[in-house]
Amino acid sequence: MFPKVIQFGEFFLPTYGLMVALGFFAGLQVAIRLGARRGLHREVITNLAIYCALAGLAGAKLFMILFDLRDYVSGERPLFSIATLQAAGVFQGGLILAVIVAFWYMRRQNMSALTTADALAPGVALGHAIGRLGCLAVGCCWGAVCDRPWAIKFTNPEAEALTGVPLGIPLHPTQLYETIAELIVFGFLWWRHGKPHREGEILGWYLVLSSALRFWIEFYRFHAQELPMGGPWSLTQWISLALCGVGAWILYGRKQFQPIGDGHMR
Repeated sequence: MFPKVIQFGEFFLPTYGLMVALGFFAGLQVAIRLGARRGLHREVITNLAIYCALAGLAGAKLFMILFDLRDYVSGERPLFSIATLQAAGVFQGGLILAVIVAFWYMRRQNMSALTTADALAPGVALGHAIGRLGCLAVGCCWGAVCDRPWAIKFTNPEAEALTGVPLGIPLHPTQLYETIAELIVFGFLWWRHGKPHREGEILGWYLVLSSALRFWIEFYRFHAQELPMGGPWSLTQWISLALCGVGAWILYGRKQFQPIGDGHMR
C-alpha cells in the first residue's frame, strides 16, 4: 500500500494522519451545516469538534495501550516511541472519551446535549469512513486470512515495519468493510436528520448502527491476543455491544421527546 505521503530523512508524513485530518475536516463541515439548522453557531461547533478530536486521539491511544498492556509492560513494544505515536489506536476508546468531553463542553456552554450530538453524529460517521482509508494505506487494523476473490495482500515492507501487517498473505479488507459500513451509516443519518425526529434520535441511530456493524466486522479482523473471559467475542465487540445498548436506550427509552425538524433538507 502507501503508508507514507512524503519523507525527508527520518521524518515522514503518514498517509494515515493525512486521511484522519481529511476525515476531521469533512466531518466538521457536515456538523457545521447540520448545526446551523438548529441555531448552533459555527464557532461553537468548531471549538467542540476540536475538543472532541483531541479527546478522541487521546482515548484511542489510551485504549490501545490498555489492550496491549502486556506488550508494553514487557518492553516488547516501547511506550514512548514514534511507532506508538503514529499508531492508529482503538476507535471506540476515542469515541468514549470524545463523548465525555463533548457533554462536559456542552454543559459549560448551556447547549442542548442531544440536539448538538444529533448534528455531530453524521459527521463522525463520515470522518470515520475516511479515516479507515488511512488504515488501509498503512496496513493497520488488518483482517484475518481470507480465501475470497476480494482478498487483499500487503506487499510494502514499510507497512510491515510500521504496523506489523503480514506481507503476501490474502487478508479480509476489513478497513474497506468499515469504510463502506460507515458511509452507509452516514447516508442514513444525513437523510434522517432532514426528517422530523425526536431529540437524540440521530445519536441513537448512530450508536446502534455503527456499533452493530463494527461488531460484525470484528469477526473478520485479526486478533493477536486471546479473547477476554474465554468467550467468543473480542473486547472491541463487548464495547460495541455496550454502545449499541446505549443507542437503543436513547431510541426507545426517551419517547417523551417531541419531534423536531421541518422535514426538509437544506
